[in-house]
Amino acid sequence: MPLNHHRYIVVEGPIGVGKTTLAKRLADTFVSDLLLEGAEENPFLEKFYEDPRAAALPTQLFFLFQRARQLQEMRQGDMFSPVQVADFLMAKDRLFAQITLDDDELRLYEQTYEHLTLDAPVPDLVIYLQAPAEILQSRISKRGRSGESYITDDYLVRVNEAYAQFFYNYSESPLLIVNAAEIDLSEGEEDYNMLLEQIRGIRSGRHFFNPLPVNLSNL
Repeated sequence: MPLNHHRYIVVEGPIGVGKTTLAKRLADTFVSDLLLEGAEENPFLEKFYEDPRAAALPTQLFFLFQRARQLQEMRQGDMFSPVQVADFLMAKDRLFAQITLDDDELRLYEQTYEHLTLDAPVPDLVIYLQAPAEILQSRISKRGRSGESYITDDYLVRVNEAYAQFFYNYSESPLLIVNAAEIDLSEGEEDYNMLLEQIRGIRSGRHFFNPLPVNLSNL
C-alpha cells in the first residue's frame, strides 16, 4: 500500500490513548520502518510515577537523549524505505518538561534540548489521538504495567490539557486529530479502514476524524 506523499508519519497522544498500538499497525500496513519511544528502557520512569518531584529531571533527560539518538539513527537509516512511522514527536518533548520540572531544571533542560534537536526532521503527517482522562486511566489499569499504578487522575488531566494546548498551536506539519475515546484502532477493521482513508486524502492543513460508534439498540 504505497503512500508516496507521507514518508514520515508520527502518531502522538497522552499515555494510554493507543499511539504505539496504532503506530505498529500503520507500520504493518505500509510495510514501513517503525520508531518507538521505548519507555520501558527508561530506568527512572517508575520512580517518576511513584515520586514525580524527585525523579522528574533524570526521567526527562533520559527521554530527551533517547529520542535525539533515535531520530539521528532514522536519518542515517534506509532512505529507500517507502514510509517511516514513529510513536513520538520530538517537538512534544518540551510538553512534559514544562509540566514536571521546576524553573531551574527547566532552564537546564531547555539548554540541552536546543543543543540536541536543531536538525530534528519534520513529519509529513502527525496523527494526534485524544481521549478523556477517565478513559486513559481505564486503559492504563487494564494493561497493568509496572509502575503505572501510581499515575493519578490529576496528572492525566494536566497531560491532556498540555497536549490540547500544544496541538492547538501546532502548524509545522499536516495534522489529523482523532477522537480515540470509543473506537477500536487496534483490531477493529471498520474504524481502522476509515482512518486509512482519511490519511490517504490529507495533503496539508488540519483535519478531524470523529467516527460515531454504532448503537445497536437503535437498529
